[in-house]
Amino acid sequence: MQAAGILGTGSYLPEKVVTNQDLEQVVDTSDEWITTRTGIKERRQARPDQATSDLCLEAARQALADANTGPEEIDLVIVATVTPDMMFPATACLVQDRLRASGAAAFDLEAGCSGFMYGLALASQMIATGSLRKALVIGAETFSRIINWEDRGTCVLFGDGAGAAVVGPVPEGLGVLSFYLGSDGEGGKWLYQPAGGSRLPASAETVAGRMHTIHMHGNEVFKYAVRVMEEASLTALSRCGLTPREVDFFVPHQANIRIVEAARKRLDIPPEKAFLNIHRCGNISSASIPLALDEASKAGRMHFGDTVLLAAFGAGFTWGAAVLKWAK
Repeated sequence: MQAAGILGTGSYLPEKVVTNQDLEQVVDTSDEWITTRTGIKERRQARPDQATSDLCLEAARQALADANTGPEEIDLVIVATVTPDMMFPATACLVQDRLRASGAAAFDLEAGCSGFMYGLALASQMIATGSLRKALVIGAETFSRIINWEDRGTCVLFGDGAGAAVVGPVPEGLGVLSFYLGSDGEGGKWLYQPAGGSRLPASAETVAGRMHTIHMHGNEVFKYAVRVMEEASLTALSRCGLTPREVDFFVPHQANIRIVEAARKRLDIPPEKAFLNIHRCGNISSASIPLALDEASKAGRMHFGDTVLLAAFGAGFTWGAAVLKWAK
């Protein structure tokens, strides 16, 4: 089996910043309320002429350059998103075309905030078995398109952005050491977008009822997320014979500061080993982890050979964790 790991990373955040003070003008909330409960101070919002594929393209180009890889070397493009440009064709196909990655297969993957973890696991296994040599895994969201700006429980949380990683062969002992993926469909009723699919196709009634926006029961999501992020992390670590004490760097999904801190403390990982950017970016779902990886890498927070733990939880419910020996 060929060892597979991350060869390069890239990210993109739209230029427009939406602060807590901005939200105070449109919904019954305050900077203090948002900061205390979420840890978020600002988030980014895509321009009206930007779609998810546009954000993907910027992050992908950075990742290819960082990996010193040409688009013609990419065999597979995976875009993890719950806010695609359209129902079909896949956003990944649009990105593949604009990158001129003509030799690559392409598809979208929908697993909520765990999407990048699912994509990384799939790509690394296909490389390990020799099915392909290099893959481009992108997480990207334009949540501003499906936000109910009168619902303070959700509009303060989510932002737009993209993160990407080139996954390919690495020397033995490096790269993805293990991963663990899971789901519990019973939790689907706690975080969802009711309309727009075959169950409730678009109509005047669904639009008027704001059923094309995010609906979330925050308390249920919080309780489940804290528990399962710890369990997934411990399972992934045990699969490669490691413990939390041997983790050099922890990159959790940036969902909510209370979720992240609770999971970190339960794993007994020191705060200086964890990466946080939620205060600047908000929750960007599937883009959260690859964007954080890119920022941490460029800031020199991770070093060659470091043991890196990734963990995410999202709508579905879905979850995933992975352990990597950093190969850059």
